[in-house]
Amino acid sequence: MRKYLRCGVMLAILSAPLLASAQESQFQAEVRREGERVSDACNFSFSAIPGCAYELFTDHPFHVAAGSMPPQNGFGLGAAFVWSKNTKDWRLSWDFDAVGATSSAWRAGGYMTIVHNPHTEKNRIKVIHPQPDGSPQAQQPSPPPKASLDFTHPDTVYNVYAQSISLNKVFFFGLGNDSTLAEKSVYGMTQTIVGASAIKPIYEWPAIRKLNLSLLGEINGRFVDIREVPGQGFPLIGTLFTDATAPGLTNQPGFFQLGEGLRIKPVFGNFELNYMGKFQQYFAPSDSHSSFLRWTVDLSHTYYLYGHTNGSAENIGPDSCASSRDACPPIPHTRNLGGSLAFRLFLSESINSATSAVPFYFQQTLGGQDIDSNLALGSYQDYRFRAPNVLLLQESFEHSIWGPFGLKIMADQGKVELNRGDIDFSDLKHSFAAGLTLRAGAFPMVTLMYAWGGPEGQHTIFNMNTSLLGGGGRPSLF
Repeated sequence: MRKYLRCGVMLAILSAPLLASAQESQFQAEVRREGERVSDACNFSFSAIPGCAYELFTDHPFHVAAGSMPPQNGFGLGAAFVWSKNTKDWRLSWDFDAVGATSSAWRAGGYMTIVHNPHTEKNRIKVIHPQPDGSPQAQQPSPPPKASLDFTHPDTVYNVYAQSISLNKVFFFGLGNDSTLAEKSVYGMTQTIVGASAIKPIYEWPAIRKLNLSLLGEINGRFVDIREVPGQGFPLIGTLFTDATAPGLTNQPGFFQLGEGLRIKPVFGNFELNYMGKFQQYFAPSDSHSSFLRWTVDLSHTYYLYGHTNGSAENIGPDSCASSRDACPPIPHTRNLGGSLAFRLFLSESINSATSAVPFYFQQTLGGQDIDSNLALGSYQDYRFRAPNVLLLQESFEHSIWGPFGLKIMADQGKVELNRGDIDFSDLKHSFAAGLTLRAGAFPMVTLMYAWGGPEGQHTIFNMNTSLLGGGGRPSLF
């Protein structure tokens, strides 16, 4: 009996790891494998630093979240969690992140990306192959090797999100194109956005398929709180401005915001167009004096010197670097453009009644970087020019110079106006910028730009994109 007992105990000990492995959940397995990858990559040697950083900043389901906060609010560091699940026709991913900066600014959010990508036979273009006698053959799916005969429609992408961001240092110089540096003031802002957006490709009609036409939609609840934050080294906004000169300064109602749009992205050899038109409605149920409408046209033209590169990442979340739980691209991979020339025309105008005004915190800005970290008129200070109506022209050249490093040169011309009728191509502000870009593998894009050309001096701008690969899902703060 003792002999059998000893054998039983020995068998139980030997089979324990197998039983534990069999009972291990998918989440536990993912965490265990990530720990193994990090342990292998982060050994004690100088040569291991790049690989270790790559794992810490891009692996799944957990990784370090890092990136620049909106200008003047420092660099955010925190954690992110990424999870995904695939079915036959759907790909679902969840991103959660939270970062904080030494300036006490912070951002936290949850983002769900839902991609509809059915790959069934009914979604493939049917091609009629003629018989030898000329009579039509029964319709057959085109053979996969022949790309010209086989077409699978682009994915429909839905984003659902809830995000809060708190900033302690946002500049306000007054409204209009003629605001002065003497009126520079500062305020703090917290904005919470709860909503959803969608990109729906239209592929059914062969006549428009080459346009890569998509319908855009969004529905958001926006809740803003404006506050004065002493100790920032500049006058507080309330000491220089009132509701008359900064609409919405003393009262920030909740907004129900809708948006509809249309986008085309045709490609002609090395030349790509990205045309977007959008119409937005901002309704303040508790304060009709703050409601307004906005329409935007954004026309981008890019010529790739060495062939077209598809850099779209709309079907992944802001913390993801792959569309599934597959490993991210290896370090040598780069999304940097081998070489490109680009021209952009951006025009946005707001419409409000005679008794209402566009809140200043929803008015778009030019100068340095805006609150979404977009660079425009870089030689001016951040948030320098603000008004309900904006016109911007941008020309840029980008070229890789070594490995993941690239050179970027920009020229901007733009203006803001209080009245829509004043938007034209006269009296435009001018600025130039040049610098380096870094787009290595799945790491966030990094730019270091030196801007000059405006009458107010020069400006050096460093920015690390807060989204891996520029992934979608993070809503605009405007």
